Amino acid sequence: MEKLMKPAEYAKELGISRQAVYAKIKRGILTSKNVEGKLYIVVDNVSKKETTTTAQSKTTTPQQVETSTTAKKDYKALLQAKDETIAVLKETVVDLKESNKQISTTLRGEIDLLKDAFHEMRTLYVRQLEHKSSIEEDAIEIHTDEVQEVEARWIGLKKFFKQADIRKEKAQEKASKRLNKAYKKGDERLKKVDGKLKLNAEKSYEDILN
Repeated sequence: MEKLMKPAEYAKELGISRQAVYAKIKRGILTSKNVEGKLYIVVDNVSKKETTTTAQSKTTTPQQVETSTTAKKDYKALLQAKDETIAVLKETVVDLKESNKQISTTLRGEIDLLKDAFHEMRTLYVRQLEHKSSIEEDAIEIHTDEVQEVEARWIGLKKFFKQADIRKEKAQEKASKRLNKAYKKGDERLKKVDGKLKLNAEKSYEDILN
């Protein structure tokens, strides 16, 4: 009765790699069998091909020598393939380290550029704010001066009498009545602020007073 073994079990029993087992199957050294989609090694047939009985141990046929040589070559080929794989992996690791180093350097450079750009933008923004603030302050001062200038054009009766050299009380009463009468008639040279009569200092009132 034939005995079936999984490739991994067979490899462990003989102390070889699974790759070596698959290589032997491919070369026809081992007999395999597919059972329900799974690959198995036929151990009875293996013993006929790879092992010798006590009765046959005294004689070695050319075919057995060739088989043994082929097995050794396969084993050496597997070792060489393993060494090549390790070498490739080492080179890959070195390349990855170099790539990571380059990426890190690039990222640091990009971060420095972003910091410089942010600093420049912040400086420009601060300057713009300062310039805007300066313009607004100048505008406020100009506006204040204009308001003061406009307000300075309008004077009260006391100041007007002083400028017009009207010193007598009766003359002031007479002039006040005439000015209020002109205001009521809509004379634009006159206005009232908080109930007090104001006169435009830049205008003449001789037509009212005479």
